[in-house]
Amino acid sequence: MPCIPPISEQHARRFAAEWIAAWNAHDLEAILAHYAPGVVLTSPVAARLLGDPSGTVAGIDALRVYFARGLQAYPGLRFELLDVFHGLASAVLVYTNQSGTRTAEFMECSAQGQVIRVVANYSA
Repeated sequence: MPCIPPISEQHARRFAAEWIAAWNAHDLEAILAHYAPGVVLTSPVAARLLGDPSGTVAGIDALRVYFARGLQAYPGLRFELLDVFHGLASAVLVYTNQSGTRTAEFMECSAQGQVIRVVANYSA
């Protein structure tokens, strides 16, 4: 399900469930289908995996490289959705990974229904 604004609670939950399912299937194409060509993602994990202290990944091609590297680095990667928040044109997905690390990702959505901006935050 695309994340077309305005985003209702039900819409945000369905989007989150599909996003989690794509990651848990390790289906790179299904994961990337959620993102716009000009997406910008900022994440401490991206900083570490890509060796870029800004942690910024810009554009779908760079996102493909980052996500593929993440799936390769963490073959047991699995997410469990804990909560979803919704705004007018955004959602925040709160989940844990296979190691128990909690993550909250702010995702801003375009009028076309794809994620255009992501800011990832992790528990200590």
